[in-house]
Amino acid sequence: LQEVMPESAQKFLIIRLSSIGDIVHALPAVSALGRALPGAEIHWVVESRHAPLLDGNRYVHRVISLDTLLWRKKLASGATLATIWRTIGDLRRERYDAAIDFQGLYKSALIGWLTGAQERIGFVEARLREPAAGVFYSKRVSAPGREHVVDLNFALLEPWGVPNTSRADWEFPLPRNRDDDEFVSQALAERGIKDFIIINSGGGWQSKCWPPENYADLIRLCSSEFGGDFLLTGSHAEEPLIERIVQESEISRARYFPSTLTQFISLARRARLLVGGDTGPLHVAAALRTPVVAIFGPTSPARNGPFSLQDITLWNMGSIDYTRRAVAAGYIQGISVEAVAAAVRRRLESAHG
Repeated sequence: LQEVMPESAQKFLIIRLSSIGDIVHALPAVSALGRALPGAEIHWVVESRHAPLLDGNRYVHRVISLDTLLWRKKLASGATLATIWRTIGDLRRERYDAAIDFQGLYKSALIGWLTGAQERIGFVEARLREPAAGVFYSKRVSAPGREHVVDLNFALLEPWGVPNTSRADWEFPLPRNRDDDEFVSQALAERGIKDFIIINSGGGWQSKCWPPENYADLIRLCSSEFGGDFLLTGSHAEEPLIERIVQESEISRARYFPSTLTQFISLARRARLLVGGDTGPLHVAAALRTPVVAIFGPTSPARNGPFSLQDITLWNMGSIDYTRRAVAAGYIQGISVEAVAAAVRRRLESAHG
């Protein structure tokens, strides 16, 4: 888009429903919008389970939480239909000047269309996960030459003259509150932990994950050089996998650290390093400028990876089907434990000496 939208477009709806990493990657663009148009009113529609990521965000004036997963499960329910109807009515009453779809799905594009916003902005079909969703947009952005998803997100705001800042200046206003900081401080003190590396072994689906036995071997190998603890993090569903890694590592300083999303953010702020794959916790750590060693499989680190020039990414694209629905998904192969351990050593040295 070459033209600049009129100055009267001052009420925006940001549509980025999920997931954790994708919401994190949208934060710099939305922050830049708030700085460029300080008089604008910015609302954000997001899945309820991810809404805590927007707590206290000074650029977002209203957070609208939806539970589309529950809606789909109980779509035939009268209560669900009534909730959907009320939500649509609430969005339409806001009279948004622009709805900006950062997600590119049918449901996100449809939400923008249902608001009745004057402008409905999204990417061209070639950049959409569900290309037909583009039919709901009034304007489509092509973003030629942009590869990293944060850079892509900035392209959606060019119609309002919002410039893409340098990567060093990307702003990630992630939440921070006293309760979470106190919880983490107390939990670490009770365990006698002062210095630690976070190991986040999950990845949404298996083909984005490094084999669990590799993580166990990595902990054993690194424990001889790193005198601190290894804290394994992940969702409740990933707990059996985490416990397996802890047991197989046979290192007493390796332990599971369960937490909420915002507690994890507090934990990541204190970590020496995070090791993990293409998943939300790694993107949170990168946004916090926590040193990162990333292990990528079929997804592209050029698009999703950590953006600090000091962070290290090991990548083996392979031929794995990395979709959620893969029939015979495997773990990431071709990245050795020794290679990751060497990356850990280099990243700790560059960050901490």
